[in-house]
Order: sequence, then structure tokens, then C-alpha cells
Amino acid sequence: MGTSPANRALTGLHDVELAAYAAAGGRREFGELVRRHGPAVRGLMRRMGAEASAADDLAQDAFLLAFERIAEFRGEGAFAGWVKRIAARLYLKRRKKDSQYLLEAETREPEQVEAYAGAGDRIDLDGAMNALTKAERLTVSLCYGAGLSHSEVSETLNIPLGTVKSHVKRGLDKLRERLAPQSAAGAGSMAHG
Repeated sequence: MGTSPANRALTGLHDVELAAYAAAGGRREFGELVRRHGPAVRGLMRRMGAEASAADDLAQDAFLLAFERIAEFRGEGAFAGWVKRIAARLYLKRRKKDSQYLLEAETREPEQVEAYAGAGDRIDLDGAMNALTKAERLTVSLCYGAGLSHSEVSETLNIPLGTVKSHVKRGLDKLRERLAPQSAAGAGSMAHG
């Protein structure tokens, strides 16, 4: 690939190029990958159920592990997806101590997220995710945030594939309902009034 892009702006490089430089020892290039994808990894950890400080720690640990294994990144998929899978697996590994995490019935209803007034077209994905049960939030996050297949989630969580599919379907149904445009519901009630 030539020499390090010391004179070129790192922001102009593709993730695959940055990863190749990082594999050759380029710390600045890897730092650019962290800058680009750190917020998304922390967001995924939060959506999976981690508290803010734990999400920061998990993201940092995931990037450290990614740096150690950067030579394994082949550029066949997105770097963001690769590091999110690393982070998701770290999160799950730390949750393993509570092996019945998904299998126990929840004793409380999911958090109720208040509807926001006058928000226009803004989507509150975090609020909608908080309305899901722990199992739904975790499986949806792993499938759609970390890019794992249903089979990979089943294997990772050690729960039946059908259970994973059920949690994901219920979670997605709830998200669709919660994130549906409110104007359609309001227009129907106005027509009857």
C-alpha cells in the first residue's frame, strides 16, 4: 500500500485502507477508525442494555481487541459491522455469569416511553428500544445492530433458534408500531371528529 498517509487527511481514506495501515502498525489510522465508529459501537451497547459507563468500557475493550486482531479484518464486510460483532460478543461474554438472563420471565413491564409532542419527523429509536423486553432488545440489537444471523444469536446465547426468531419478531413488531408515523393515527381520529 505504500507509505503511511501522513501527508494525506485520514478522513479521506476508506475504512479498508485505514485498517491495512493499522495492520502495519499505524496507530493514527486506527485512531481514525475509532473516531468514525466509536459512537455507533457505544450506541449498540446501550441498545443491548448496557449502562452508559459500561457501554463506554465495552466499546473501548472492543476497539482494543480489534486493534490486536486488525490483521484478521479482510475488508469483505464493513469495518463497523466487524467491530460491532466483537463488541456484542464481549457484552454477551460478560453477561454469561447470569446464564438465565433471557430465559427467566421478567418481573416488570418494559419501560414506558412517553410520546414526544411537536418532535416532527424525529425518530426516537433509543426510546422505542427501551420499550422492548430485555430479550427482545438483546436479540434485535444482535441481529440488526451487530449483524449476527438468527442462528449465530441462537448459538451465542445458547437458546433455541425458534425462541430467537420469536423475540426478534415481537421486538420488530413493537418497534414498527412505536415508530409508525403518528400523523396517520391522528388523521383517522380527526376524520371521525
